[in-house]
Amino acid sequence: MMNIGKLDDLGSLRGTALLRVDFNSPIDPSSNLILDDKRFREHAPTIKALEDSKCVVVTHQSRPMKKDFTNLKAHAERLERLIGRPVDYIDDIFGACARDAVKAMDFGEVLMLENVRFSSEEVLTMDGEDAEKTHLVKGLSSMADYFVYDAFGTAHRSQPTIVGLPRVMRSVAGLLMEKEVSALSRVLTDAPGPVTFVLGGTKVDDSLAVAKNALEAGIADNIIFTGVVANVVYLAEGRNIGKPSTDLVYSLGYEKEIGLAAELLKKYSDRIVTPDHVAVRGDDGRAECPIDKIPEDKGIMDLGVESLANLTGIISSSGTVVLNGPAGVFEDDLFATGTYELIRASEKAEFSVVGGGHTAAVIEKMGVDDKFSHISTGGGACIEFLTGKKLPAVEALEYSKEKFW
Repeated sequence: MMNIGKLDDLGSLRGTALLRVDFNSPIDPSSNLILDDKRFREHAPTIKALEDSKCVVVTHQSRPMKKDFTNLKAHAERLERLIGRPVDYIDDIFGACARDAVKAMDFGEVLMLENVRFSSEEVLTMDGEDAEKTHLVKGLSSMADYFVYDAFGTAHRSQPTIVGLPRVMRSVAGLLMEKEVSALSRVLTDAPGPVTFVLGGTKVDDSLAVAKNALEAGIADNIIFTGVVANVVYLAEGRNIGKPSTDLVYSLGYEKEIGLAAELLKKYSDRIVTPDHVAVRGDDGRAECPIDKIPEDKGIMDLGVESLANLTGIISSSGTVVLNGPAGVFEDDLFATGTYELIRASEKAEFSVVGGGHTAAVIEKMGVDDKFSHISTGGGACIEFLTGKKLPAVEALEYSKEKFW
């Protein structure tokens, strides 16, 4: 694991803990009802570990100008029900009301501050040196004895509570952050082989960046591309994939990625796999065809069933599988086959990692989340980590350990 502090390193946890979590959740704007509390459940072990402290929770919901940008009253109520302990909420972040509320806390109590993105400074991107000078960091840090960063879902961002607080406070990773970094580091260092990455969905630039790092570093034995990512690879191979799918690639702005895919194919064609059959929408529903015989007016909707034996065979023989992004338009039951079958094949790996987002949602819907070694809580952060970049939050925690210990 990287050189960051952990909760155990603090010794006694008594004192006032400033805890940064990521409770950003799907919300019904009309009722402020939280529709999914998965992130609350993921952070619960860290909050339990801090039960001897005065735990001051810092988190956010959405961002300015969005319909679900709201206060955190409902979040405090949901957390209270989940952990079975009172959670006070105050509609202030670092002003006099917040400071007085923190001073009045007893050990074992939990206080949730207002949506930290109500502070205009928190929505700015800045480096650590600038972040530590903000009113937000100065105000929050003055109220606590130490900082616990557990918000892996925001770890790829450079905002004051992420990169500024660790520069001015003794800071450690929470249990969720520790688990995420440990699991994803294993993918890049000592994962059981063969190692197969299954990369799909629409975020082509991210997927190609992950593939490039995994191939160049000798981490991946196989890269399976599906979804829109596979469409870009087909175009890089010079294939005709029909007008709708071609237009989609260009409308999403991935013209440059066709060239990047061509470079990867030139160097690593023996380790890159795409479906050789695909599914399109036919007159009577789902229709399948070889990749070289796609009707000009039909768009690719899923991988073809005839491709599954090869793809699931590669996955089933892998020691490690990294799964990120759906294989097709899984929201339509007609075209969910590829996504579901690749997930079922990935369950059997000795070590299996899911990159959050849509894939994690499908796995939870299938009820097989307990069959995977690790399901990341942060899609963007997970992908950035797997590209080989050091996350801003990790750099900040490393800085804090070096400075304060």
